[in-house]
Amino acid sequence: MSKSARNQNARKKAQKNVLTKREIPWGVIGFFTVIGVVAFVAIGYAFMQSRPSSADDSASISGMVTKDGLSRDHTTSAVRYDTAPPMGGAHDPTWQNCDGRVYDAPLRNENAVHSLEHGAVWIAYRPGLAAAQLDALKGKVNGTDYTFLSPYPSLDAPIALSAWGRQVKVQDASDARVDQFLRAYVKGPQTPEPGAPCDGAKDTP
Repeated sequence: MSKSARNQNARKKAQKNVLTKREIPWGVIGFFTVIGVVAFVAIGYAFMQSRPSSADDSASISGMVTKDGLSRDHTTSAVRYDTAPPMGGAHDPTWQNCDGRVYDAPLRNENAVHSLEHGAVWIAYRPGLAAAQLDALKGKVNGTDYTFLSPYPSLDAPIALSAWGRQVKVQDASDARVDQFLRAYVKGPQTPEPGAPCDGAKDTP
């Protein structure tokens, strides 16, 4: 092969390499790959932060009583519960409406327990609770889905918050555990039927 032919082949090879480099913009691809990974991580982090902090809140609620393995049977008969108020167990087929309801009379346990199965938190208070404290509790329930409030005459503490299998009793509505419990257990992770209806059923005590 002549020198001229070799030079011509070399030029063609060089031109081919240049075209190949131009056709595959690795720098741009790498840049957008990094951007994509960063965006994916950021979205994942934001999602995790937006999830209810049930585990963190429940772990720090002092004095909380826990019961697992509770019956979910339906019955129209009266049920003898181990705790007052009850926090789970066999219950009436009809749930108590719990879409931010404030009741001024005691509720039937069996209906209220069905609401807990759907993810509601039941705030019960002893009759005679100071008006300011009762107003504070009403403010937490009014307009808050999956919560309901009622008096409970036999309550051995001023206030009790109950979810399915979870309960804490407090002396004052300003106790930080009230908000902790609501954050952790409104449709909490232990709920058998989270998001099931909380209205359209029993609307009176």
